[in-house]
Amino acid sequence: MCGRMALTLPHAAMSQLFRAAPANDLPDVPNYNVCPTVQVSAVTAGEGGRRYAPVRWGFIPHWYKKANGGPLLINARAETIAQKPAFMAACRQRRCIIPASGFYEWERPEDGSKLPWYVQRSDGSPMAFAAIWQDWGDQGATAAIVTTAANAAMAKIHHRIPVILEPDDWALWLGEEGKGAAPLMQATSEDTLQFHRVDTAVNSNRAAGPHLIDPLKNG
Repeated sequence: MCGRMALTLPHAAMSQLFRAAPANDLPDVPNYNVCPTVQVSAVTAGEGGRRYAPVRWGFIPHWYKKANGGPLLINARAETIAQKPAFMAACRQRRCIIPASGFYEWERPEDGSKLPWYVQRSDGSPMAFAAIWQDWGDQGATAAIVTTAANAAMAKIHHRIPVILEPDDWALWLGEEGKGAAPLMQATSEDTLQFHRVDTAVNSNRAAGPHLIDPLKNG
C-alpha cells in the first residue's frame, strides 16, 4: 500500500517535468511527511492540455453524504479497480499521476513493532504514482493511489506497492494515447527502487523535517 509519502521538489520543476500548467493553490513543499486527507498535487489531462493542481488524498465516492461517510480510500487495488463501484468510472475516465520524491512503508516484525522504511527511485528521479480522481462537494478533487502486489525486493517489507509509471507510460495512463492502460498496473522492476530504514519518528503523522528520510544509523 502507500500510506505516507514525501514531496521535496519545487512545483515549478514538477510542472515542467510533466509539461503541465500549474494551479495557483498548490500545497506547500517541501513536505517530508505527506499524510492521507491532506492536499497533494496531481497531473491530469484534458482538452486544454495537462494541469498540475491540488487534490485531496483520499478518494470520496459520489454516494458519500459527507467526506467521512465511509472508509478512507487512499489506495485502489489494481486487481479490482475496474470492478469496484467506487473506482470503476474513475479508472476509465479520470486517471491522474501523483508525483512524489519517495514514500514510506512499515515492516511489522513478530514483536508487533512498526519499523519504517523510506523508498525512492534508484536513479534519483521523482516517482510518478498511478492514481484516479473524482470531484466531491466542497472537497473538490479527491484521489486514490493505485497499488499492486509487491515485487520480490519490496515484499520483504510489505506485500503491496504503489504502481510507479515510467515517463513513456505517462501519456497512456492519462488517456492521451487512447485506451489500453491496464497493463501498466503492475509492480516496477526490482532495480528501479532503493530503500533504507529511517527513524520511528515518522510513525507520527505530526512529525516534520528533512531528517525523517535520513538513513537510520546501524539500520
